[in-house]
Amino acid sequence: MRKAEIWHNPRCSKSRETVTLLKERGVEVEEVRYLEDPPGRARLEEVLGWLGREPSGLIRRKEKLFTELGLKEATEEELLSAMAEHPRLIERPVVIVGEAAAVGRPPENVLALFGEE
Repeated sequence: MRKAEIWHNPRCSKSRETVTLLKERGVEVEEVRYLEDPPGRARLEEVLGWLGREPSGLIRRKEKLFTELGLKEATEEELLSAMAEHPRLIERPVVIVGEAAAVGRPPENVLALFGEE
């Protein structure tokens, strides 16, 4: 059976849609409620590497906290630290399969992890 880990926020429609999409395709989904059980800095760095992104490519710029923390001119290092400390800033959902990852925006983006499009 195919398996995937998803950094999931059940209040987010894209996150819910991604879970549904995966389950409909027979994928066993391990939901990680990343707001309650946040990834540490090392895990964030690992997943960013699999995504091929810098922290600026995984941060939610429209999140009110982004502005409150004054992150508009922040360095990549500062953004990474902010996401580790405030997981609400992490774009979601992130789906991880082995040592590969994709952001489910739109949800269909994650299908490439399974050789689908």
